[in-house]
Amino acid sequence: MFDLHGYGASILDGASLTVAVALVSLVIAMALGLMTALAKLSGVRPAVITATIYTTIIRGVPDLVLMLLIFFGGQILVNDIAPMLGYEDYVDINPFIAGTITIGFIFGAYMGETFRGAILAVPVGLLEAGAAYGMSRRQVLIRILIPQMMRHALPGFGNNWLVLMKTTALVSVIGLEDMVRKAGLAAGATRDPFPFYLSVAFLFLAFTTVSVLALRWAENHYSAGVRRV
Repeated sequence: MFDLHGYGASILDGASLTVAVALVSLVIAMALGLMTALAKLSGVRPAVITATIYTTIIRGVPDLVLMLLIFFGGQILVNDIAPMLGYEDYVDINPFIAGTITIGFIFGAYMGETFRGAILAVPVGLLEAGAAYGMSRRQVLIRILIPQMMRHALPGFGNNWLVLMKTTALVSVIGLEDMVRKAGLAAGATRDPFPFYLSVAFLFLAFTTVSVLALRWAENHYSAGVRRV
């Protein structure tokens, strides 16, 4: 049914790689986003300045340019440093690693702003009440701040995730065999690009539809007990 001149299985294989890139990138973005948010709210001047420079650069440079800079620039940097460490062979950076780090790095900035706004939306009284009950700072973070923050962060988090999912298409330009690159190779071999790129569009639509349903469930879960006006 999904034969596509014999390339259907190849594109589905690329689709699984696309999902893997998106999920690994999301983990990196969430970690960087939380660190960025905490740095901006810390009040420590060097941390605030560093986080601000980071988000400013990401907002000002196109994603594709960052992808190429990190992949090719990182490859040059690694091969310049390797001889100093006694490694003389050429180091070829894995496109999967480069792609996930780049996408995670990009969306870490956007997640940072989302998490920062969500943290600020949590009533301070709730945190103070947890401390008054004898909770440690770690317990307050895990039991009060993060669950309350998630309720406020989910709308922005969901938008970032959907855009991140679509941004994975950029990894095809650095040679990663995702479904966009597989579709491009199939289109070049058959000289019939429309069905291949149409199938990729439908696959992305399917992924985002499942994501929207999952995000809707998460919003209902974290909003349980909250009266909606």
